[in-house]
Amino acid sequence: MRAHAATITVVGSLNVDVITSVKRLPKPGQTIPATDLIRRLGGKGANQAIAAARQGARVTLIGCVGDDAEGRSYLDHLRREKVTVSTIKTARGIGTGTALIAVDESSENLIIVYPGANAQLTAPTLKLQRARIEVASALLLQLEIPMETVVEAIQIANVAKVPVVHNPSPPSPDFPWGKVTLDVLIVNETEAVELFSLEPDKMATQTAAWLEAMTAKKVSSLIVTRGSRSTLALHQGQFHEAPPHRVEPVDSVGAGDAFAGAFTAQFYAGKPFGEALRWANVAGALTTLKPGAQEGIPLAGDVIVALNG
Repeated sequence: MRAHAATITVVGSLNVDVITSVKRLPKPGQTIPATDLIRRLGGKGANQAIAAARQGARVTLIGCVGDDAEGRSYLDHLRREKVTVSTIKTARGIGTGTALIAVDESSENLIIVYPGANAQLTAPTLKLQRARIEVASALLLQLEIPMETVVEAIQIANVAKVPVVHNPSPPSPDFPWGKVTLDVLIVNETEAVELFSLEPDKMATQTAAWLEAMTAKKVSSLIVTRGSRSTLALHQGQFHEAPPHRVEPVDSVGAGDAFAGAFTAQFYAGKPFGEALRWANVAGALTTLKPGAQEGIPLAGDVIVALNG
């Protein structure tokens, strides 16, 4: 593939995270004081869209926010990140998706998720944006929105022969494996074992078994991320291994989204598969150097410096 700026369409969630710091998590019926309160922007769809945009891709995000201050603020934030937001629906009378998170002194947490407007991204709503999928270099998806919407998006892309990059997180038993075509599947090690009943550590020596399992699920290329260990992949029948980029992490939230967005932007801009893997590894690692899902997502220049360092 010749190098060029990829046109990526992301279908996914937008969330506001409200994070409180407490000495200990409350018991049922108990009221306790918080020592800190932070609001951060998240949602896997928006995280991955920003990650791809910071790598130079032309990104359109199809999603849904509420008609509240958080929703309006989020749209302004995405515009500053050069993400196209005309495809984001504002749901009337519904709040923007929100995660309420309490974290205690031992880093244990309690999370309550309000899907809010994300649940309003229905298949009929998505169909109105069909053209945005059909003209993309690739479609990137996750699973924080209704399953029918995810499947509809993939089917539109399959018919239009637009490559699909799927990061099935959080995992769901309802995804129709084998009934839609996935060009690239990005999963972590635990998800890979659950999906394929094979050990990622043996991918290099059991390539045939992995390829057979992938074919049954209509997956063309597979990427298995493993945190601080090397990333493993199968592409065009060949095994790839990309070494980790060593850092001292501050917060791993958002690293997987940064990986998915960076890989999609770079691979569909023309980088060879193995090079795009290494690039995405560095992008994910750099993201962990700052707290929050989006704050540490690097620019392309940051990745270049790290690769050459």
